[in-house]
Amino acid sequence: MMYNPSQRNRIRAPRRARRLWVSIATRAWPLAQLWYRSWGLRLDGRPEDVVWYFAYGANMHDSAFIERRRMRPTERRVGRLPGYRLRFNLDGFPRGRAAPANIQADPESEVWGVLYRITLRELVRLNVTEGVPGPRYQPVELPVEDADGRTVLAISYVAEGNPKDGNPSLRYITLLRDGARAHALPDHWIAYLDSVKHAE
Repeated sequence: MMYNPSQRNRIRAPRRARRLWVSIATRAWPLAQLWYRSWGLRLDGRPEDVVWYFAYGANMHDSAFIERRRMRPTERRVGRLPGYRLRFNLDGFPRGRAAPANIQADPESEVWGVLYRITLRELVRLNVTEGVPGPRYQPVELPVEDADGRTVLAISYVAEGNPKDGNPSLRYITLLRDGARAHALPDHWIAYLDSVKHAE
């Protein structure tokens, strides 16, 4: 593939703007709330309030959630989301060779992942890294069961997605597989992730 410097600059510009927004929004809380309202979303509470976040994709892996996104969860639990199924029906980059994870309502299915307890300020930072507020992922509060059968309300991301699933990249699906193993998710779920065909 030929290297195009202008393409690299176009990629960097949104990232710089995103980092600037994170810095401003997490310090000026009313501004963050105003921004969310402009997208039809609510941001209730104080920055130091704690919330549960349910990760089913790459955020199950510490390299994504802890190292790259710099989250500092005070608690982690294995989580099970009944009534949903895991899909790979979003357009990634490069198109046709990547398909990020998504979840879709399905009464006959379930999704396993990791519950993280983080602050609302951290959730706003996490949202920005996932393009929220924005046109793709939408934050949704869902009832997730932990390993002891207790139900907690957790924020997770849901997108409309494509009708047909694609194939995730090998790097991406490896993050899911390794993250699932690191957090001791059930063997049948790990076997399912191992069976997902990656893009060539």
